[in-house]
Amino acid sequence: MYLAAKSVGSPFEPALFLVSAIRQEVKLINKNTDRRNQGLVNDDIRAREVMVIGDGGEQLGVMTKREALEIADERQLDLVLVAPNAKPPVAKFMDYNKFKYDQQKKLREAKKKQKIVSLKEIRLSPKIDTHDFETKLRNGRKFLEKGDKLKISIRFRGREMAHTNLGRTVMLDFSKRCEDLADIESHPKQEGRTMIMTLTPKKDK
Repeated sequence: MYLAAKSVGSPFEPALFLVSAIRQEVKLINKNTDRRNQGLVNDDIRAREVMVIGDGGEQLGVMTKREALEIADERQLDLVLVAPNAKPPVAKFMDYNKFKYDQQKKLREAKKKQKIVSLKEIRLSPKIDTHDFETKLRNGRKFLEKGDKLKISIRFRGREMAHTNLGRTVMLDFSKRCEDLADIESHPKQEGRTMIMTLTPKKDK
């Protein structure tokens, strides 16, 4: 019977990179802009003066915290410290709650686009009968259609080691029957008593 091997990394690096980047940004926001503990939002800001950036990205210059808070209140926005270590610290007008919501939304959308590829395993034998071969072929094609990689393995027992060419023939026949769905990532390779071949789904599938 076939066995499912552990999941491996996705080849869709752009999607994974986006998820990772947004996750780090959200983590940084949650860590550095906590209203009560970090002192980086509105009245909790400790700096007396800040370089203020408007909600449209325009620089409004250096002003006292009180002056900045008054303007933020007039605009019904929050004053958020975005560069606390700058001299003077840099603060920006924004809707803090909406900003955090938007970041979480981006993360959820990026996760939806992320595709996880698993490595599945199909075990054959050098003298496999036709019915068993067809059954495992159907299972293997199903995995490939779902976008999973496929590891084909044959374990040679006893005197079968003298006829490894039979196992190679079985493997190549298997790959031939899957060539419409997959490419050979690694050709049949002998490792001790085991022969292994890997198939990967075609990129346009």
